[in-house]
Amino acid sequence: QVQLVESGGDLVQAGGSLRLSCAISEITFSIDNYEWYRQAPGQQRELVAQISSYGRTYYADSMKGRVTISRDNAKNTVYLQMDSLKPEDTATYYCYVTSTYGSMYGGRGTQVTVLT
Repeated sequence: QVQLVESGGDLVQAGGSLRLSCAISEITFSIDNYEWYRQAPGQQRELVAQISSYGRTYYADSMKGRVTISRDNAKNTVYLQMDSLKPEDTATYYCYVTSTYGSMYGGRGTQVTVLT
């Protein structure tokens, strides 16, 4: 079973930056997409950024221009660089992978709290 472990979440002042990491192991299938989602208390989980196996990226409007997704194939790690953070970015951030068969696997999340 694939394992995804997120890290890098922290308390940060508004305007600050964080880099989240997602270490992926036990991969037994081909991955189509790597994704970062977030979920704030009382809200639905939403897609923040996606990078395909070909390197094509997608960003949600809410964070476009402030976030960059990337991956290091040698380390089996996906990153989410977040800049100019706002209090409304406060959420638990989750890493997911989607297999070529359409199955999704996610981690337990990492907490990001942006202080005013």
